[in-house]
Amino acid sequence: MASTETYLSLITSLYREQPKFIALCEALVRPLVDVQNLLLEIRDAFDLDSAVGVQLDATGLWVGRSRDLETPLAGVYFSWNESGVGWGEGTWKGPYDPATGITSLQDDFFRLLLRAKIAANSWDGTTAGAREIWNQLFSASGMMIVQQDCQDMSMIVGVAGVVPDAVFKALLTGGYLPLKPVGVRIRYYALPVVAGALFGWDCDSEAVSGWGAGWPEIITS
Repeated sequence: MASTETYLSLITSLYREQPKFIALCEALVRPLVDVQNLLLEIRDAFDLDSAVGVQLDATGLWVGRSRDLETPLAGVYFSWNESGVGWGEGTWKGPYDPATGITSLQDDFFRLLLRAKIAANSWDGTTAGAREIWNQLFSASGMMIVQQDCQDMSMIVGVAGVVPDAVFKALLTGGYLPLKPVGVRIRYYALPVVAGALFGWDCDSEAVSGWGAGWPEIITS
């Protein structure tokens, strides 16, 4: 952060012992220092990593995404004794959220949506490029994205590593993370029910393995 002392220290020794001159210089410099600090704060306030609330909404306008969804995300509210929306999986229903599901994303999920949109804006349209972007988006969370080209203008998308929460699953299967080639449909999503690799034939990798790996939940698009 800028400080008036940075500029007052430049005053030569001839005037340093003149308090009125020092006060005058400080009065002239302080507004400029305040503007510098404000500009620095604005940069952080609207940065995708640190923006919150209305600042994140403004960043969304630049990117081309709103936190408000046209179709509610159903089946994402926390609920007792219901698989997929228990502790660490479901999200709390807010006081103004409709009973049908979430229509306005919280900051964390909205930030994820913006990252995906930014990646899609710079994507080259290839399957390899999509795979690289998926990994960049989710590798920090321990999540691994698997894509299989079915060679018939369709593809399969799998998630491995960690069990995604209910909101992420709804965003992914609802097509809100649009990283697939134009004209190619997603045949289904393979989502883990336990952490670790997904079950798959004739494959032995960190994301897909044979017997002993978790059988995925299949969600058609």
